[in-house]
Amino acid sequence: MSGAYLIGAGATPVAEHYGRGLADLASEATRAAFAGLPEFVSHRVGALYVANALGDRLAAQAHLGAYLAAAVGLHGVPAVRVEAAGASGGVAIHQAAQAIAAGAAEIVAVLGVEKVTDQLDDAVEAALALAGDAETEAIHGLTLTAQWAMLMRRYMHEHGYGPEAFAPFPVNAHANAAKNPQALYRFPINADKYRKAAMVASPLNMLDCSSVADGAACVVLAGERVARELAAEGVPLVRLAGVAVATDTPALALRADPLDLAAARASAHIALGRAHLGLSDVEVFELTDPHGIAAALALEAMGYYERGAAPRHAADGAITPTGRTPIATAGGYKARGDVAGATGVYQVVELLRQLRGEAGATQVPGARVALAQCLGGVGATAVSCVLVVER
Repeated sequence: MSGAYLIGAGATPVAEHYGRGLADLASEATRAAFAGLPEFVSHRVGALYVANALGDRLAAQAHLGAYLAAAVGLHGVPAVRVEAAGASGGVAIHQAAQAIAAGAAEIVAVLGVEKVTDQLDDAVEAALALAGDAETEAIHGLTLTAQWAMLMRRYMHEHGYGPEAFAPFPVNAHANAAKNPQALYRFPINADKYRKAAMVASPLNMLDCSSVADGAACVVLAGERVARELAAEGVPLVRLAGVAVATDTPALALRADPLDLAAARASAHIALGRAHLGLSDVEVFELTDPHGIAAALALEAMGYYERGAAPRHAADGAITPTGRTPIATAGGYKARGDVAGATGVYQVVELLRQLRGEAGATQVPGARVALAQCLGGVGATAVSCVLVVER
């Protein structure tokens, strides 16, 4: 059980922020996270964890702990960069929760930030490919998108689907993003547009592939005493009830069953166990869903659907805000935008809005338990965070 509470959160829109750098984006998100909190909170931050996967390669900036601590006004605070590919944000939150549990800090800030759009596509793909196995995969030009495409083709072969079966995932993501002012793609799509979209890496088409973009998100965590002291009347108190990290080999060829996201399953079950909750208790999700196949495999790995069944349930509306397993309520990777190492922090910001009843048109009615899961690579690192409303 975690004693960390979420007391502040904020994020920038996900966009192609030409003319803005890491420090600028990070400062905006941090100001938003601390807005509404007493001034003493920022002075008592005991640690800053910076989640970033691509800064040294695409923004020409390493040493992001010290760099961004100074940039966002947390001078002198112990600060480190956390890198675990697309799971960086989740690992950073895990570290923050451990610092609070250990008594090393009473208030901790977690900042996720990526800046990629000043670079050409080839440079971005090469940087993203570092999340795989460089010696056996990336050296041959195998990208993350190509790996997900191979998994989708294998899944279709084993379960008898055509590509159109995965349309409900991006259709749902775009429908929700159209109502999110911070999303990259704020327009709906339909199954017919999906079917006609150009191929990117067959069978993945353009409308089943996310776009990497710029953005920053920040959450402020505190121990129970501080959280209850700052609790505002009428605002739900949200606890990080369980968080867990699990890993698998990055190389798909070395996995016993490539369609089984074993780390996703392990992290979810451990996090739920630490929260003393079960699968059926979760009411809203954020997943790593750059493609429909990724969301399907994650839902099946965690045990929400039998193997081969997730696309059928998605087609029946199970992944919409009123369905059994609502996902991508802010647009997910596909329509909110892929913010790489910052993803896990964005997910928690978005789920906090759900649990506080602030999600607007995509609000899941009465949501009190949420699960965020971010993956690094093709599930080589998986982090699951369970959030619970306490009042």
